[in-house]
Amino acid sequence: MRSLVVCFLMIVVILLSPSRVHAQDLSTYRHFAFGMTVADLSKQIDQKPANAAVLHERPALIEELTWWPPQPYGPSRPAEPVEQILFSFYNGALYRMLMTYDSSATKGLTEEDMVRVVSTKYGVATRPIAVVNFPTNPPYHATEKVIARWEDSQYSLNLFRSSGDTFAIVMFTKQLDTQAGISIAESVKLEQEEAPQNSRYGIRFDNQKEPTVYLDSECLDPAPQVSGRATTRN
Repeated sequence: MRSLVVCFLMIVVILLSPSRVHAQDLSTYRHFAFGMTVADLSKQIDQKPANAAVLHERPALIEELTWWPPQPYGPSRPAEPVEQILFSFYNGALYRMLMTYDSSATKGLTEEDMVRVVSTKYGVATRPIAVVNFPTNPPYHATEKVIARWEDSQYSLNLFRSSGDTFAIVMFTKQLDTQAGISIAESVKLEQEEAPQNSRYGIRFDNQKEPTVYLDSECLDPAPQVSGRATTRN
C-alpha cells in the first residue's frame, strides 16, 4: 500500500512540474520563480498584492503571502499533495517558499519515501547534519532539522519534518535569504529599542521625609507595598 502512495506522489510531482527539461532547476517551484514581484505572483494565484502581510519595513521591506492551492476538479486529475505555500519577499522580490504537505497525502510514508518523491524532480539529494531557520514562522520551531537537501551555488531546497509530524519543503535563494535574515534581526532590534519604556511606578519626595509612591493611572497592577503614602497620578 505504501509503495502505491509513493508512486502516486511521484506521478503528481511529475505532472505538476512545468517541464522535465528543467528537472534540477532549483530557481523555480512549479511556475513560481525566485525574484518575482508581489504583483506578478499575486496575479498567478488570483490574489491581490494588498493581501501580502508586511512583517517589517526597516531596514528592508519583508512581506509574506499565503496560498492554499485549490483541489483540482474531476476524478481523473491527481489530488493536490501540498496543503499550503508561504511566499516570502525581500524588498518586493520573492526569496523564499515554504510548502507544507497535506498530512493525509503523505500518511504512512517514511522520510526515505519522501526523499525518493522529491528526487524525481530535483535529482540526487545530500544528507547533511543541518537545520533551517524560520525567523518569521510561528507554527515552526526557530530551527528545524533537515532530512535531505538539494542545492547549488545559488539556491537551496530542504525537506524537513515539522514538530507536528508534517512533511514540508523550504527553498530559498541563498544570497537574499541571508540578507533577509540580517534585516529581520536588525528590524527586531530597532523595534525593541524604540518601544516605549513603560515605568509602572514612580517615587517623589515632595520635600518630605518619607517618599510618596504614585501609581500611573494607566497601570492596572497595584502599587508595591512600601513605607509612605500611595497616591494616583491622573
